[in-house]
Amino acid sequence: MIIAERKPIKEIEKMIMPYKKVLIVGCNTCVTICMAGGEKEVDILASSLNLLFKSKHKEIEFIKRVVERQCEKEFVEELKEDIASVEAVLSLGCGVGVQKIVEVFPHIPVYPGLNTKSIGAPEEEGVWKEKCVACGDCILDKTGGICPIARCSKKLLNGPCGGSQDGKCEIDKNLDCAWQLIYDRLKLLGKLDQLEEIIPVRDWSKANDGGPREVIREDVRLKNGK
Repeated sequence: MIIAERKPIKEIEKMIMPYKKVLIVGCNTCVTICMAGGEKEVDILASSLNLLFKSKHKEIEFIKRVVERQCEKEFVEELKEDIASVEAVLSLGCGVGVQKIVEVFPHIPVYPGLNTKSIGAPEEEGVWKEKCVACGDCILDKTGGICPIARCSKKLLNGPCGGSQDGKCEIDKNLDCAWQLIYDRLKLLGKLDQLEEIIPVRDWSKANDGGPREVIREDVRLKNGK
């Protein structure tokens, strides 16, 4: 899932200060799970902004909506009537959601209410950790299903740096050494021999160094007559 957190209220205030009527749009998937952009968070932000602007003797009317997924055009299009009635949009979706609203409604200013942090998973109540950097060339088959690029502080591909102690990273003692986790996992599976295989230097052209990436399924395009 995509993990995000709300921007500081002062930063949001500065973005929407020029307007008198603003649509706040939440997203009902990833950012709802990490408690950053669901229906509850939309309500809280609208209430906080109302109090803030009233204290400054400025009136802004807020319209509140939540769509199923901001990253998909069909759900964003549901906002058509609301967007026609406002001067700006404040998105409580990830960066992809913000850009999708811009694509569908290019005539209106759209502002991010969240900072998109990472691709990760919940660890415990109120804690989400990064697990994947979407590098475009997955090596989890070689590392026991644990990603050293996302979870090793030095992004090492062929074993630990030698600075870890008691299974903890030398950079952050609260962080598990990714390669200790990989070793333990492969040992449990009886596959320690996989550590003898040298993982080659990364081809970062498969990441986003060459610009925005896309995935094309020609079978799906042909099925839909495109």
